[in-house]
Amino acid sequence: MKNRSTILFSTLTAMLLVLFVVDLVFGSIHISPSNIFDIIFNRNNGSIESEILLNFRLPKAFTAIIAGASLSIAGLMMQTLFRNPLADPYILGVSSGASLGVALITMASAMLPAMLVNSGWAMIISAIAGASVVLLLVVGVSFRVQNAVTLLIVGIMFGTIAGSVVSILQNFSNPDAIKLFVMWTFGSLSAVTWNYMQVLLPVSLAGLFMAFMLHKKMDGLLLGENYARGLGIKVIQTRFLIVVATGLLAGGITAFTGPIAFVGVAIPHIARGLFKTSSHRILLPASLLSGASLLLICDIISQIPTYTLPINTISSLFGAPVILWIILKKK
Repeated sequence: MKNRSTILFSTLTAMLLVLFVVDLVFGSIHISPSNIFDIIFNRNNGSIESEILLNFRLPKAFTAIIAGASLSIAGLMMQTLFRNPLADPYILGVSSGASLGVALITMASAMLPAMLVNSGWAMIISAIAGASVVLLLVVGVSFRVQNAVTLLIVGIMFGTIAGSVVSILQNFSNPDAIKLFVMWTFGSLSAVTWNYMQVLLPVSLAGLFMAFMLHKKMDGLLLGENYARGLGIKVIQTRFLIVVATGLLAGGITAFTGPIAFVGVAIPHIARGLFKTSSHRILLPASLLSGASLLLICDIISQIPTYTLPINTISSLFGAPVILWIILKKK
C-alpha cells in the first residue's frame, strides 16, 4: 500500500510539472520549452515572448495551481465536516457573499466614483469583504448550533439571501454593469497579476496550513461527532477551524479569480478513487496535486480555440460527469 501511494504521488507530481510547462507553451503565441527556460533564467530578455511569459502566462499558471489546490482542499474539508459526498467549498455561502460584494461595486456605479469602480483592486476588496461578512456570520452560528447539518442549512440560507440581493441589484442596473458582473462570474485565471499574487498566495497558504494541521481531527469527524467527542476531539472548535480554513481558501480564490465550479466537489472523489483510502494524511496532498493538475488541464484546453474560453466552462465539463457518477454509484 505504501509503495502504491509513493508511486501515485510521484506520478501526480511529475504530471503537475509537465502540465505546468505545457501551460506555459500554449497560447495565442507558441513559446518553445527551450525558450521558456532561457527567458526564466535570463530575465533581461526584452522580447515579446519574454513579456508574455513573465507577465501573463507565469502568473496565470501559478494561479491555476493555487486555485486548484485551494478549492480541492476546501471541498475535501466540507465533505468531511458534513459527511456529504456532494458538499463543495461554496456550500457555506462564501461564493454568494463574494458575488454580492462584486455586485455592489459594479452595479452601484452611479453612487461611486468612476476611478473606484474601474479599479481592479476595488472588485477584489469588495469580493473579500462580501465573503468575509458571510464567513463571519457562519462562524458565529457555528458556536451556537450543535450539529453540522444545521450549519449546512444556515450557510445555504445566507447564500440565498446574498443571491437575492444580487438579483435585486441586477434588476435596477444598466446593461454595461450587468455585463461586467456576469463576466466576473465566468471565472478567469488571467486576472491575477504579480501584485495580486502577493495577497492571494499568503491567504491560500494560511488556509492550506490550517487544513493540514487538522488532518487527524478530520479523520475523527468521519466516524461521527459523538464518536469524535469520545476520542477527545473538541468538535465545535474543530468545526470552527474548518470553516475558517475553507473561508480563507474558497473566499480568497473567488475574490481573485471569480467562482470556479465543480473542482472542489469532484477532486476529493478522484483522490479517494486513486488512493483507496479515507485517511486525510493521504487525501490532503492527493487532492492538492490532483486539483492543481486539473485546473492546469482546464487552462490548457481553454487556450486551444482562437478565443480564450471561461475557465468555469471547462471545469464544469470535467466536474459534472464526476457528480453524475457519484449520484449513480450511491443510488
